[in-house]
Amino acid sequence: MILIAGRQGIIEAAGNFRLGLRSPLLSSLREEKFVSNSVLRYAYFPGCVAQGACRELYLSTAALTQALGIELVELKAAACCGSGTYKEDSQLLEDTVNARNIALAEGLNLPLLTHCSTCQGVLGRVDERLKAAQVHNPDYVEQVNGLLAGQHCAPYRGTTAVKHLLWALVGDYGLAALAERVVRPLQGLNCAAFYGCYLLRAQQSIPFDDPFNPQSLEQVFAAVGATPVVYGGRTQCCGWPLSSYATTQAFAMAGKHLEAAIAAGADCLVTPCPLCHLNLDSRQPEVEKVVARKLGLPVLHLPQLVALALGIEPKQLGLERHVVSTEPVLAKLGF
Repeated sequence: MILIAGRQGIIEAAGNFRLGLRSPLLSSLREEKFVSNSVLRYAYFPGCVAQGACRELYLSTAALTQALGIELVELKAAACCGSGTYKEDSQLLEDTVNARNIALAEGLNLPLLTHCSTCQGVLGRVDERLKAAQVHNPDYVEQVNGLLAGQHCAPYRGTTAVKHLLWALVGDYGLAALAERVVRPLQGLNCAAFYGCYLLRAQQSIPFDDPFNPQSLEQVFAAVGATPVVYGGRTQCCGWPLSSYATTQAFAMAGKHLEAAIAAGADCLVTPCPLCHLNLDSRQPEVEKVVARKLGLPVLHLPQLVALALGIEPKQLGLERHVVSTEPVLAKLGF
């Protein structure tokens, strides 16, 4: 199903977009006035994948935030969040490593921003757990901080928030302000969102979107003039967690989602998760072998899509790094 965003104004199109259920927080955001020239500053946690296999995510995030006037203070001393693996050995290990990461942001008196759904999920979960422990189990927080002190690290205080770039765009910068910055509306581009797992579930402190019927990505698409495409599987797992030990099943999962998006009329898939991007883009040739058909569906990172609407040239966004060519998308947009 393709949902056509009206062109009477992309601000109205973004504000009026619905998928059925109404997200209370998104409703409240639409009622708030946003100032497009307000200065937003974040402690930036880029994560590992964006500095390696998905370098284009790092490049496009820098280009986008600079264009929007958002200041990122990169946490160069941060450690890998663990991607959920630390807790397999020790919950205390996961909490201590990520308490240190969060404490780095607290030391700057800034919210922590990441563009990786997995990092957001792990860091957000740790932050929730430690904030709850401050009330119900302060000895545990003291244990974590004792380990940090032993490594000459600042203590966790629970004074900041962990945010994904998507949340910052919708909740802090604002859809209306974002729409005001569009200089090259993505008219005629049918975009299918792929939320993945971590961004939507197991988050209590910032219940930003409905985990079963999210709207935020589609609202961003509408704000930049693109047409949101809704299809089955957009909130499911991409298969990445299985890829190290059940490759065929992982590729079959990815293929199912790609086929569904293509059947719904998508020109591209857009994801806020670099691990999803790896399974859906980098491994798409292997996925095609499993599903026994050619797919060829471009998969964009969220900041790449938004940056194109702001008039940023494709060469600044690392689009040439993708395994599946993004040329069909660029051609449709007239680049």
